[in-house]
Amino acid sequence: MDDDEAACEAVAALVRSLGYAVAEFRSASAFLQSSDLAVTACLIVDMRMPGMGGLDLYRHLLGSGTPVPTIIMTAHATEASRSSALDAGVRCYLPKPVRPDVLLACIRSAIARRA
Repeated sequence: MDDDEAACEAVAALVRSLGYAVAEFRSASAFLQSSDLAVTACLIVDMRMPGMGGLDLYRHLLGSGTPVPTIIMTAHATEASRSSALDAGVRCYLPKPVRPDVLLACIRSAIARRA
């Protein structure tokens, strides 16, 4: 999930090429209103988005009793935001551009955690 259409499509294409089914959303609210929430095994989300950002979405899901293993990506990585995200329970915190091998390892870890 990314509000930047090109970035969202690039990550979706990468994840599909790794053999996973993908649903794309441009906002947290669009995801929350979708039927995909119930079947989402792993959430890949941008840290900064209009409205609800990635960490806020993760916290919202936890608070609502529908936690989803989450990978946060950001072009604005800081040690403070990384620590905050990982302390909250986010599975991975990745700076953009994302390395495919690292993303794959994070997805596998997140899915294993969900099981």
